[in-house]
Amino acid sequence: MEFLTSNLWIDFLVSINLASFASFGIDKKLAEARLWRISEPALLGWALIGGTPGAYAGRAFFRHKTRKKHFANELHGIALFQLVVILAVLAWRSVN
Repeated sequence: MEFLTSNLWIDFLVSINLASFASFGIDKKLAEARLWRISEPALLGWALIGGTPGAYAGRAFFRHKTRKKHFANELHGIALFQLVVILAVLAWRSVN
């Protein structure tokens, strides 16, 4: 449990979530300017490595990718997977 409360872990999560949030804003501006975009797999990748809260916040704040059902379903799937992993780790730790 010490690892989960270390400053390094917290710094990592804050950084990943800021990057995830910012990537939605950057992609929105690129879309409006009709320029080369950040790919959906890259946006989802930020979420997958821990930036799910940042992805949800960026999606809502910038109103970006809100009508893309396929994208939303994939983001929800990542969030569900992460929740299951967190619950499994907590359950495992409670019996050990």
